[in-house]
Order: sequence, then structure tokens, then C-alpha cells
Amino acid sequence: MNKRMFFVACAASLLLATAAQAKVTPDAIDGVKLVTAEQVQTLQAKGVPVIDTRVPVEYAEKTIKGAISVPYKEKSAKDVGFDKTQDSFDLSKLPADKGAPVIFFCNSGECWKSYKASVVARDAGYKQVHWFRGGMPEWSSKDLPTQ
Repeated sequence: MNKRMFFVACAASLLLATAAQAKVTPDAIDGVKLVTAEQVQTLQAKGVPVIDTRVPVEYAEKTIKGAISVPYKEKSAKDVGFDKTQDSFDLSKLPADKGAPVIFFCNSGECWKSYKASVVARDAGYKQVHWFRGGMPEWSSKDLPTQ
């Protein structure tokens, strides 16, 4: 095997290992409703708050028009069994009425912030938690309003 083939093989192995480590969020959360971009628009038009759980810099750069920034600060593993005690999420910035609907989003797939925020809100007693798993990539791909 020549040197070039060796380096190509090493690079391919590294890419495969990186992809295997990049865990994507599950397709569903018990007790939480998965919503699409169109459903987010409909709910938002009815006054449902849309919560951007990404870091403030991402929010400032581009977010869903009318979204509220409530960053989910994660230190826990990107895993269904994450330890929420390691993380920080300001539930006081959510509606005081735990029966009121709320929508969480981030950057989809490999971004776990909205997944975790949805679980934390559900576990805190919120009854109408909506998770926009497609997040900003889905919203942007449909050319929906941003700010």
C-alpha cells in the first residue's frame, strides 16, 4: 500500500469513527408532541411561545421570527439517559401556567438542547410540550420568517 492510499484509508476511518460518535436524537419523546415547521407556524399564530434553546450567539445570528431565547446549557451526555442535574435550564422563563403549550427547538438531529429542554419541561409538569426536532435547518429550508 503506498503512502497516499494509507492516508486516504486513515482519513476514511477517522470520518467513520466521528460519524459513529455523533449520536442523533431519538424520533420521539414520551409525553411530548413532535411538530413540523408548518405546525410550529400554526401554533405560534395562536400565541404559543417558540423557545430557541441554542446558545445566545446562534439566536442573535438567526432564529425563528418571534422566538424567545432560553438557552439550554448542557454538560450531560448527548444521550436519552442524560443526567439533567449536570445541566442548566431556566424554567422560570417559560409560561407560569404549566397547562399552557410551549415549543422547543435547536439545530435538529445532532443538537440535543431542545430534546433535553423538552424532557426537563415535561418532567417539571408542563402538559403541552411540543418538540420541533427539525429546528432551524428545517425552518430555513422552507424559507419561513426569521429574525
